[in-house]
Amino acid sequence: MVRMEGERLDAAIESDAVGAARSLLAAVAARFAAAWEAHGTPPELGEYLPDAPEFRRLCLIELIKVDLEYRWIRYDFPKRLADYRAEYDELRYGPLPPDLAYEEFHALRRSGRPVDHSGFPTESAGTEIAWGERDYRSTWISRPVARQSLDGIEVGDRVDDFDLLVELGAGAFARVFLARQRSMQRLVAVKVSQNHGTESETLAQLDHENIVRVFDQRLMVERELKLMYMQYLPGGTLSKVLSLVRERPVAERDGRVLLDAVDTAMRDKGGLAPSESLTRAAVAAMSWPETVAWLGSRLARALDYAADNGVLHRDIKPANVLLTADGVPKLADFNISFSLHVAGASPLAYFGGSLAYMSPEQLAACHPQLPDSAEDLDGRSDIFALGVVLWELLTGERPFDDETRAGDSESSLERMLRLRRHELDRSRLDELPPDCPPTLRRVLLKCLAPRREDRWRTGAALAQQLDLCLDQRARDLVDPPRNSLRAKVGPWSLLLLVTAASFVGDFLGMLYANLHNGPLWNLWFSAAEQSRLQAVGAGLALCTTPAAIIVTNYLCRRAFIVWRGLRRGRAYDPDELAAARRDTLINGDRVAGIAFLWWVISAIVAAVSLIVFTDLPAGPLVNLTATLLVSGVIAVAYPFFLVTFFVVRCFYPRLLTHGETASDQDALRALGRRCTRYLAVAGAIPLIGVVTSLLFLTPHEVSLVIGPIKWLCLAGVLGFLGDYWLFRQLEADLRAFERAVSSGASARTE
Repeated sequence: MVRMEGERLDAAIESDAVGAARSLLAAVAARFAAAWEAHGTPPELGEYLPDAPEFRRLCLIELIKVDLEYRWIRYDFPKRLADYRAEYDELRYGPLPPDLAYEEFHALRRSGRPVDHSGFPTESAGTEIAWGERDYRSTWISRPVARQSLDGIEVGDRVDDFDLLVELGAGAFARVFLARQRSMQRLVAVKVSQNHGTESETLAQLDHENIVRVFDQRLMVERELKLMYMQYLPGGTLSKVLSLVRERPVAERDGRVLLDAVDTAMRDKGGLAPSESLTRAAVAAMSWPETVAWLGSRLARALDYAADNGVLHRDIKPANVLLTADGVPKLADFNISFSLHVAGASPLAYFGGSLAYMSPEQLAACHPQLPDSAEDLDGRSDIFALGVVLWELLTGERPFDDETRAGDSESSLERMLRLRRHELDRSRLDELPPDCPPTLRRVLLKCLAPRREDRWRTGAALAQQLDLCLDQRARDLVDPPRNSLRAKVGPWSLLLLVTAASFVGDFLGMLYANLHNGPLWNLWFSAAEQSRLQAVGAGLALCTTPAAIIVTNYLCRRAFIVWRGLRRGRAYDPDELAAARRDTLINGDRVAGIAFLWWVISAIVAAVSLIVFTDLPAGPLVNLTATLLVSGVIAVAYPFFLVTFFVVRCFYPRLLTHGETASDQDALRALGRRCTRYLAVAGAIPLIGVVTSLLFLTPHEVSLVIGPIKWLCLAGVLGFLGDYWLFRQLEADLRAFERAVSSGASARTE
């Protein structure tokens, strides 16, 4: 199947006039077909072409399709595309539209004549085989019988099993009605359209809360129409919301704009005002940027679900997003979508869309002089279109000021391509509302990236980024104020922090060990013994401390390497990014674990040295060893919270802006549980120090260390209070991240 050349007329005219222009093409084709029927001989095709150059080529292509069917199938006046090309200047230069080659191929096959592959345009070489493996699907813009049948349907008619109650919308090729299905006694939306396209087959594959549910279709063969009935959504479309946004001053826009548009749509259809719900209450409390992010995250998940099922929408625009009574968006109108799982479908089938919302690569595929094809598109093209829709909702204007600059379709396409192949004009950022979070601005700019490699890879990744916009604490962490210290932190700061925290932990531990053991050394050891023990301690410190810091930095390297690579423009796959984020969250554990291991090694070496170089009794020996272990506990509790606090505040959020994040939820919860355990350790430090000091010492020896014990208790209480403050900050941060990255975040307010 191949794309419809007529869809390119969107580039030449305003979107409001597209339907009228398509109707013009349909009318020209109908008159031409009527002339064939009346005389049974080929009419003069050139007499039906308009003078306007921007429509002449489009009409020519459509009339050739009609002419091919009458010449090869209904009558016997054969004519090949090469003859048309030689006759009309509009086709003489550049590649022929693939839909013409497709129609000629099937005209030959359907007429029973042998297919001469050598007669096809060189640009379609090799594709005839694929065409022959699929059922024929007409690429005509409008079949005359179908057009007349469609125009003859009126409100109040009974069509098949449906009583048509209210017309909800109409286009050049389809009409949508609110109808009562007699057999099921329920209200449904009925779309009556010309019998081409694979929309119903495509939608039948999809079962998602943010995609309109299709129940079934009926074919009306004699009228060349098909009827598709689906879930009725009373809240109107995003087009109505957009109109209301443009009417209201920026300062008066909030979540109630969405609800007001829904309520107005329901009243216009004679419906009752919706009752209050948790969803409506949550939306009403949102700012307008938050509302846009809320809508966008749900639509992004719908696109992700469709893409996972092999479906590309290819026509994302406000009119194709329907709303429930609660304002929940549902993606509709897959009339020009492509599905891998629909028999006879192809990426080129009914290819088109609203060009004002198209990605650069989709626009290029529409250009008759460019080699790009619809087969090259992927889900990132839909993500670009969704970015345009969300930008328009947010500001009231599209990010590209091109659809009103009408030349002929090719020149208009070229201008649109030039605009989209460059970064968005920074002057456009001034259109964003003052309360637009930096996170939402960053997310939309990435959606609108000229190169699809620079956009969000999947709808799920986009949805999770938009969910960050819904939590004020999370978005402040991920996109800190530009002049804040957190915004200036770079990847090297991670290694500096790890090194500094390791030094702090060791210093605090050594300080306590020296204060506690100093008076006892003078009591227990001779000068010679003290000298030997100090030499062992100095050697241990000089060797193991740098080694511990080096090992700690090595273990923490992944997050540093990935963050540094991202800043240099390197791309990482989602698994690498997810591993780096999870790895970052355990850096505090690494610092604490290596520090405690260092003190355990020190305690073992000290015990061996005391046995070898002194005759110290067992009690004092155990006391000195236990004191070193208490120092290890000190080196665990305080550096852990210091490192983890800065990791969660400064480092993890930088990696959170890339890739999909749903897999982080378990890691965040696990870190929260570990924080609780480390806080318990910090609270127990004074008690542990007192017990180890009193348990193995005589009253006289206790009197010598009572000062260090008091200082340990005081410092332990102050340290616990500091750790507790960090713990509460971490707890709030982790909960914010959990809410944002949870795969179920989209259902929070539904």
